[in-house]
Amino acid sequence: MEVIRGWCHHAFPVTDASRVGEARRFAAKAIEPWGWPEADAGRLSLVVTELGTNLMRHAVDGALWIAVKDGLQEVEVLALDRGPGIADLPRAMQDGHSTGTGSPGTGLGALRRLADDFDLASSPEGTVCVARVRLPPARTTRRPAARLGAVSLCAPGETVCGDGWAAALDEGRLSLLVADGLGHGPLAAVAACAAVDVFLEQPFARPDALLPQLHAALRTTRGAAVFAAHLTAPGSMCWTGAGNVLGRLVSGTADNTLTTPHGTAGLQMRLKAESSVQPLPAHAVAVVCTDGVATRWRSEDFAALLPRDPALLAASIAWRHGRGRDDATVLVLQPGEAFD
Repeated sequence: MEVIRGWCHHAFPVTDASRVGEARRFAAKAIEPWGWPEADAGRLSLVVTELGTNLMRHAVDGALWIAVKDGLQEVEVLALDRGPGIADLPRAMQDGHSTGTGSPGTGLGALRRLADDFDLASSPEGTVCVARVRLPPARTTRRPAARLGAVSLCAPGETVCGDGWAAALDEGRLSLLVADGLGHGPLAAVAACAAVDVFLEQPFARPDALLPQLHAALRTTRGAAVFAAHLTAPGSMCWTGAGNVLGRLVSGTADNTLTTPHGTAGLQMRLKAESSVQPLPAHAVAVVCTDGVATRWRSEDFAALLPRDPALLAASIAWRHGRGRDDATVLVLQPGEAFD
């Protein structure tokens, strides 16, 4: 069984070269307790520097989002912008290709080789890229039946995120929780963390059994909106929750909204929790968003990203539809063949 306690991303708007240096120093400092060899620390530095420099020189409104995953000893770097896109992507992906001067000159192709995971999607509306760096032994890890990507960002001016999430994967079953602490800032984070702690104690409890426990545990906090789901093979999804954390099942032919009752865990909610069950459409992707993300995004706008690295879809939704005034979390789950 694999249990994942969710991570947050630190945002670095790339307005000038100093922000690229700031992002690089942040990543370097974050891995110091892990004792990485110099070569692997250097790989991470190159990835951050090259992606940030590309944004500064060639993109409009670029940003780096960096997540430090302590449990996995992995750093995820997302690079996002609003255009103009990469005109000749196959050429840009060749080793050694670099435009302009002042960058390390490694090019996107070399970055793909340096990173342990790398994926990129580009259009005139913008480019989104994900690169992950971890120690070499982890590179041979078997690809799990399900893949998960997530972006979680603090509200502007805050240093902690008031959203929290967690997931658990085992043979033929998967469960997840997303919690949005009321408001934002440290007290919201306390509520979200309390919800995650309850989930991690029994990650495969049915959602309707978990919800009363969340409600009881959060009574000493300001409360949280929550969404809990459980998937089993063959593919069906069971879910419930309270408040305005929204789920959707999206495929090339279907877009089903997963609504939950009104309420706030820890404050006021239905006394008897009830779960809903939805069969998984073929090749469906589950997307769960907190209310820091506008809900009326069109699934067809992201259809090309559905089979790609799930972090690309999570980042693209947060980037294009984040409200910019609250914590924002997007969790994307690709159940995989085991759940189809």
